[in-house]
Amino acid sequence: MSRRVPGLLAVIDMQRVFAEPDSPWASPRFTEAATGVRRLLPAFADRTVFTRFVAPAEPEGAWRAYYDQWPFALQPPHARLWELVDEFAATARDVIAAPTFGKWGPELAARLGPDGRLVVAGVSTDCCVLSTALAAADAGVEVLVVADACAGADDESHAKALDVLDLYRPLVRVVTVDDVLGQSRPAPR
Repeated sequence: MSRRVPGLLAVIDMQRVFAEPDSPWASPRFTEAATGVRRLLPAFADRTVFTRFVAPAEPEGAWRAYYDQWPFALQPPHARLWELVDEFAATARDVIAAPTFGKWGPELAARLGPDGRLVVAGVSTDCCVLSTALAAADAGVEVLVVADACAGADDESHAKALDVLDLYRPLVRVVTVDDVLGQSRPAPR
């Protein structure tokens, strides 16, 4: 039986579009990140939120240029590419979909609870994970980014994003799955 760990686990965008090798947005280490997420889930159980990145119905502002670069992604929210991968779709009870990289907002904040700690895992470290973590930290939330339960667009981008996130100590701390599961509050580095 897993020990209950304080906080809310936000599993960011573990979707087909990032998992499938033939996708233009495939994260090469998606499988490793999924292994880390799988290890975290029992310790959070009903205190887990999955997120999904979805395209807007009609891109506005700078998003127009973004989707000009990635037209394949302009598909409705129920399209196959936006689905959570099967192993997580089967157990995800709480899912937030948003057409933004960062998933921190009123919906996720409402689920946080009194402990005020957000544990972040998922993809892509250098995009949606980074955007979510920094926005939550700006809101005064303690954020733990679980490095070995995240994956970037590539290894170099993943490492760079973790380095940037580590600059935000003590608001954001980069930790490992073992750190999260082995103690209730990771010691500052």
